[in-house]
Amino acid sequence: MRATEGKASVVIRTHAPVRRLIVWGVIPLIAVFGLYVVYELGRYDAGYDRLAVAQQRTELEVQIERLEKSNRDLRTHLAELDTIRIGRAREQAEVSRTIVDLQAQVARQTQELAFYRGIVTQGTPAVGAKIQEVRISRGARAGQFVLHLALVRSVRPDNMAAGAIDVSVEGQSNGTATTVDLSTLTAGKTRELSYSFRYFQNFDQEVALPAGLKPDHLSIEVRSSRKEIAPVTQTFPWSVDAAS
Repeated sequence: MRATEGKASVVIRTHAPVRRLIVWGVIPLIAVFGLYVVYELGRYDAGYDRLAVAQQRTELEVQIERLEKSNRDLRTHLAELDTIRIGRAREQAEVSRTIVDLQAQVARQTQELAFYRGIVTQGTPAVGAKIQEVRISRGARAGQFVLHLALVRSVRPDNMAAGAIDVSVEGQSNGTATTVDLSTLTAGKTRELSYSFRYFQNFDQEVALPAGLKPDHLSIEVRSSRKEIAPVTQTFPWSVDAAS
């Protein structure tokens, strides 16, 4: 407007700050969107497929879930197997104890049976003690063995049976037939085994074979302290228990 009556003119200008703010706010968004479009076009040109990647990710997530479920099932199965294994171990231990008890019972009954068989034998001459059982097991060290002997009475035990037992081992040493007595087998500690019993008696005698001796037979002589009873000699093959 022009000045009138000597007054200064006033110029009025219109300002639009809101419009400028909107414009300056939209421009960066358009720029960011354009960059994203360029980025996606670049990945598409390079062979990247978002749909394929999303589908593959879904498939991998399903596979991971399936593997986790399989892992949980395997852990459950493993726990069940551990429980079964522990139960079987306990059962085996119990069976082993039962077998040991039964073996001990059978051994006692065998000795009692041998005794009662001797009791029912009537009219037989007095023969004193006789060999019921002979076993050989391995000792603590190489070349050492344990002789297990069992003596019983073959007639009515009206009195005690007493006497001595001679033990010898027959074999080959450097190609020569050799017989070794109990004194040599025990390094001079024992010359003979003494017995005195009414029903039965067991012996567990440790022996050590001389170096180079290959045993073939074990000879045992049972001598009674009564002169009217003749000595009894028996020979057994040298056979070591496989379980020892």
